[in-house]
This record gives sequence, C-alpha cells and structure tokens, in this order.
Amino acid sequence: MSMQPNSDANDRIARIAAHLNPHNLNMEENNSCSLMSSNCRLKGGAPGFKVAILGAAGGIGQPLSMLMKINPLVSVLHLYDVVNTPGVTADISHMDTGAVVRGFLGQKQLEDALIGMDLVIIPAGVPRKPGMTRDDLFNINAGIVKTLCEAIAKSCPKAIVNLISNPVNSTVPIAAEVFKRAGTYDPSRLLGVTMLDVVRANTFVAEVLGLDPREVDVPVVGGHAGITILPLLSQVKPPSSFTPKEIEYLTDRIQNGGTEVVEAKAGAGSATLSMAYAAVKFADACLRALRGDAGIIECAYVDSKVTELPFFASKVRLGRSGVEEILPLGPLNDYEREGLEKAKKELAVSVEKGVSFARK
Repeated sequence: MSMQPNSDANDRIARIAAHLNPHNLNMEENNSCSLMSSNCRLKGGAPGFKVAILGAAGGIGQPLSMLMKINPLVSVLHLYDVVNTPGVTADISHMDTGAVVRGFLGQKQLEDALIGMDLVIIPAGVPRKPGMTRDDLFNINAGIVKTLCEAIAKSCPKAIVNLISNPVNSTVPIAAEVFKRAGTYDPSRLLGVTMLDVVRANTFVAEVLGLDPREVDVPVVGGHAGITILPLLSQVKPPSSFTPKEIEYLTDRIQNGGTEVVEAKAGAGSATLSMAYAAVKFADACLRALRGDAGIIECAYVDSKVTELPFFASKVRLGRSGVEEILPLGPLNDYEREGLEKAKKELAVSVEKGVSFARK
C-alpha cells in the first residue's frame, strides 16, 4: 500500500484545523493564518441556503443564530458582529446540525461575511431600555443599518433582506434609500420583520378564546411601533367575535407588547427571545418560499401601494424572488378604520424621518 503524497496529508490536516481555528476568527490585525474559509468543510454540509446574521452576538442575535443553526434549510450560516463573534461562533458551531457556521468580526470582515448570501437577517443595533421609545433608538440604529446595507449592496445585492433593527418604520426606508443610491434596489427583496406583532397577537387572542396559539391567525398591519401596529381582529382565524372591551384590551396589549417586556426586564433588556423566535419563523417562511414552496403568506413591512404611504405592513405572498404579491387589507370594521387613520399619520412621519436621514 503506497503512502499518499505529503501534500494530500497536509491538505487533510488543514481542513481539520480550519474547523478548530477558522481564519476569520483570528483576532489579530495581521492575520498570518494560511487557512482560508474555502478549506472548511463544505461537501459535508447540508443542501440548502446561505444565511448571514448581522448583529449575531447581541441579545436577539445569539438566540436567533442558535435557532437558524437548527433550521434544516440552512447550509451555511455566517455570523457577523463588531464584538464577541468568535465566542458565539465557537459555541454554536458545536451543535450537531447540518449548517456550516463561520464567524466574522468587525467592519473589515463585513463584506466577506456577505459574499454569496441568499438571505441576510439584521438584528444589529442597541435595544430599548425603560422609558425609551423606538424613536429614541433612531440616531444610533439608523447609522448602523445604513452601514450594513451599503455592504449588502456591494457584496450580495440579490439577497433577501430581513430587517429587524428598530425603529423598523424608519430603518426599512433607510435601507431602501441606500439600495436605490447603489442601483441595487429591488422592493420585493427588502422586508421589515413585523412577525413579533403577529406572534403576540396570536398568543394574546388565543388566551382570550381559550385556544392553542398555533391554531390562531391574526393579521397585523400598519407598522411596528405603538399605534402603528393594527391587529385586524375582525379577520381572525378561526372566525371569532369579541366584545368592545376585549377588542380594546387586545389591541392595546398587542400594540404595547414590547413595552410590557422592557418594563418586566427592568433595565436588563428588551424582547430578545420572543423576537428571535419570530425572526426565525419569518426567515423560515422566506427560505421555504426561496425553495419554491407555494402559498406562503406572512405579514411584513414592505414597499407598498396598499395605502398612499410608500411603506406599509400587510399580508404578502412570498416566492423565489421575495415578495411576489402584496395582498389587500380586506374588509375593516369601524374600529379598525379609525385605527388605520391614526396609524397612517404616525407612520408617515417615521417613513419621512428614515428617508431624510438616508439622503443627508
């Protein structure tokens, strides 16, 4: 039995070592490691899609990264953040699921993190603290989203983008302006994630009706902050009727679900775990649509002509190219029509705020 050439043995050792010490986790500025990510396992990876999470080491990012590692539709998972990515990547990479995990640390590695991605999920930014509104986050998170979207336009302009960073009502318009300026804007591929409002609505309505939340579907339209969140309780499935008092209670609780968590955590963060769950639920819908599954309908905040506003959250049908159809709002009752007018006024201000920031 003849010995294999020495170079083959070295290649095998390099491939094994690439798992233990991926080049992009090297903290040193002068990276002398010769192991490129192309040496990491790929043939052994699951068939599926390449997903990047920007802000992977944060309060939402960590549980989101863990849940995406479990998703069988993910073959490659890139985790990016400005701090702590090596630890999160090492931890998650030990999970015995199909996705190959790679970590990217700091601005210099942002573009590498994005090359070839099919789906980019953005939970990056600072969380709300007690007493803060989503708009208080604007000045910090707006700049972060702008920087990340500039890199997306350069490295993976065809990727589907799921934007979570608050205030979503303003950050989605910022992202759109960045992509327009870069000449890569495709409105069907930019989706603001409002799924947490739907998840909360399903849960709270199920409590009132005495049902399993998984059996309930509540459309939530408008935006993703306060009174811009409009649950359409007249369209709940299964068909249900509520007393005026129940409608008032449910609408208020769904609109202020985020504040409920911020206050309960008393300075220790905002809704991170339920947000990660909702983000994964939405990302999974996007991936199933990319795979070619039919009839996938979810609520999302998108470039829309459902109202006179340029952006609006409503039910959309997802497909291989992102949003394939924006569904009409359907019949609204008087309470919902009144709520819609209030939502639109506030939403118009938030959209304009995002557009103005991006055009500065």
